[in-house]
Amino acid sequence: MTERKNTTNPTGLTTAEAVQRQKRFGRNELIPKKKKNVLQEILKALSEPMFLLLIVTAVIYFLLGEPRDGVVMLIFVSGMISIDVIQGWKTDKTLNALKDLAAPRITVLRDGAEQRIDSADLVPGDIMLIAEGDKIPADGEILQANDLCVDESSMTGEAEGVWKVALGTADTDGGHWRCDHCYAGTLVTQGSALVRVDQIGKATEFGKIGTNVVGAPEAPSPLQRQTRGLVKLCAVIAAVLFVLVGCFTWLNIPDHQFTDRLIESILSGVTLAMAMIPEEFPVILTVFLSMGAWRLAKRHSLMRRLASVETLGAVSVLCVDKTGTITMNQMTVCDTWTEENKERDLCAVMGMACEPDAYDPMEKAMISYCEGRGLSKEFLFGGELIQEYSFTHEAKMMGHVWRRGNQILIAAKGSPEKILALCNLNSDERDKVQEKAADMAARGLRVIAVGRMDVGTADEVPASLAQCRLQFCGLVGLADPPRESVKADILRCRKAGVRVVMITGDNGITASAIAKQIGMPCGESVTGDEIDRMTDEELQKRVRSVSIFSRVVPEHKMRIVKAFKANGEIVAMTGDGVNDAPALKYADIGIAMGKRGSEVSREAADLILLDDNFSTIVDTIRDGRRIYDNIKKAVGYVFTIHIPIAFSCLLAPLLKVNPANLMLLPIHVVLLELIIDPTCSIIFERQPAEQNVMERDPRDPKEKLMRAKGLFRSILQGLTVFASSFGTYYTVLMADPAVNAPVARAMGLSIIFLSNLLLVLVNSSQTDFAFQSFHRLIKDKVMWAAFAGTISMLVLLLYTPLSAFVKLAPLTGPEAIAVIVMSAASVLWVEIVKLVKHLRKN
Repeated sequence: MTERKNTTNPTGLTTAEAVQRQKRFGRNELIPKKKKNVLQEILKALSEPMFLLLIVTAVIYFLLGEPRDGVVMLIFVSGMISIDVIQGWKTDKTLNALKDLAAPRITVLRDGAEQRIDSADLVPGDIMLIAEGDKIPADGEILQANDLCVDESSMTGEAEGVWKVALGTADTDGGHWRCDHCYAGTLVTQGSALVRVDQIGKATEFGKIGTNVVGAPEAPSPLQRQTRGLVKLCAVIAAVLFVLVGCFTWLNIPDHQFTDRLIESILSGVTLAMAMIPEEFPVILTVFLSMGAWRLAKRHSLMRRLASVETLGAVSVLCVDKTGTITMNQMTVCDTWTEENKERDLCAVMGMACEPDAYDPMEKAMISYCEGRGLSKEFLFGGELIQEYSFTHEAKMMGHVWRRGNQILIAAKGSPEKILALCNLNSDERDKVQEKAADMAARGLRVIAVGRMDVGTADEVPASLAQCRLQFCGLVGLADPPRESVKADILRCRKAGVRVVMITGDNGITASAIAKQIGMPCGESVTGDEIDRMTDEELQKRVRSVSIFSRVVPEHKMRIVKAFKANGEIVAMTGDGVNDAPALKYADIGIAMGKRGSEVSREAADLILLDDNFSTIVDTIRDGRRIYDNIKKAVGYVFTIHIPIAFSCLLAPLLKVNPANLMLLPIHVVLLELIIDPTCSIIFERQPAEQNVMERDPRDPKEKLMRAKGLFRSILQGLTVFASSFGTYYTVLMADPAVNAPVARAMGLSIIFLSNLLLVLVNSSQTDFAFQSFHRLIKDKVMWAAFAGTISMLVLLLYTPLSAFVKLAPLTGPEAIAVIVMSAASVLWVEIVKLVKHLRKN
């Protein structure tokens, strides 16, 4: 308990003064952001296996005496590096934007009004308004304090909270850590205060210690490790095949000179190695996760950890707070119960038990109710506040001691069971009150009991509220109505196999009433006291059937999460308080409230809800499933499109095709990479969700990205495209190898180009037909640009002087028709499979 100091509020700096001071002192950062060097990014791209192979190929062309081909290769290498660097720049830009959204914010007084700013924009002289749950961003002296307790263990190593006082109101002990100062990096665990900033950035005590607050790079997720391992495996296979194909080529051209045989063999091996390395996999994950997080942010869901995006699709249990998430967090007093003609007295005591500067929705509703009955704030809080009994989760009640003239009044409110324990009621009166409280709770009302105690002198004021003997004043019933969309969202979750669990500080009857309104299974509820009496094994059994946990404090949430996880569930959980942080950290997806959540809970969470809305959580799960589905589609596509490229490079030497007449030369592999990269990383990322995405059970988090069924499908598609393209090429080539090589190569390459477009349409959905996907994607300008770009590139390669540079020949009308037919046949067979499945299902 501390004494409230009624001092005049300072006005703070003006905006102009803040700008000038920031120029002088800099930003409130320990380590400034470093901009990436473009040259370093280019060198990083050049270190990738694919680009090293391309450069080696260009050098070989120059050694062969083919400078034109070498120059063309280098031009395309430059183009691919540019795409890679630009794509990386856009990804970094997206991630930086997300970091800016997630940056800690603080309320300050500027221009005489409250403003919410980034903590990095604080300057010496700013007046900070800090409250419970805030992480203090700068050092400063306390101007006003109201029950302020700060956890300074990050600085001092002492776990016990430090009670703070306003500057000049108490003697300090002269030590290093002062009780009238706040320090950056510490946490407000109770109360509120006005603090004038005096040190920022490196000048703070936190900065002097040298703590690095720049987040360390996140460890790769299982999905990232899986794909990187796959790339390395493919690289090893490519190295082995490089040697084998080089040897076959060497043996197939014994009539060439030694130097020519060596260079042709190396070229064949390099071409196959380029075709075998799926370097797109890391790109897919980086782009999909970052863009997915950006799209979620636009829908009021801020992902703080990219790796968590992939986990969203596997969520099977969703633990949510009732207040503010399921409900609107707009409390209103709906009912009161007291003795006849005692309504005004009940209202007066209820109002005086509230904080004068109320921020709690329930207290705001109570004060508003009082004002509606003629009891103004001036009347309620016009006396002298001489003592406070702070609310704690253990006590579940609070009170204020007011001096009003010669009268000293203790006004208290809290849960009925706690307040009634302090009141002098006989058994009949107690039963009557409890019956009325139960009736209110059964109607979904939050029930608060109100009591008072008159004291003769200040010396007679009890040290704690538990020592008071109260006169019972009455009951107050408040309602926080469910959000309009919650009932539909609960149904969506049930269809999606996601179990919704309500966790609330209310009693079980109130929680059950709300559950009935929103369509949740009611059944029995488990209270916090019952959880305290359960072993971990007993709780694991109970959570299998219980969906409502009442009278729960934040400390219980950790045990609930552990119980669900022990049962094999993937748990998403909401929280907003300081004490929620451990549970949020332990959950598979910790969800913090962006509006009413504490800074500590937001830092511990994986996801921040910017609108505190239950619908946003459901939409986020849906989008998480969409992102994971699209990653699988993109990876499957990469497998498919690499098969005809790799097999063409592998089979030609086995068939003793002259290296000069190969279907794909290194330059052609580069051309194909120019369309593969945008297709897998941009087009598939933009794919809309499957129609049944929220009508199937959550995925198994242990499942591999490419399961046997999906891998078989990709291989089969790749083989049919290979058979179509290589078969056409080989048939035309064998008719006259000396003349037909450019035409045969052009037909084979064109079939792969067109098949690539059809693969996008066919694989956009596992259930919808290609024409349905086309109809859905026709409105997407990016899709149109990608399709038009692919067709335009093919036309330029075939029907402009560029064809001679890339060793192709223009196609005649019949040849072009044959290419279209073979492309369609190699891909659209999948539509027949979809049709058969559809007919069987119906």
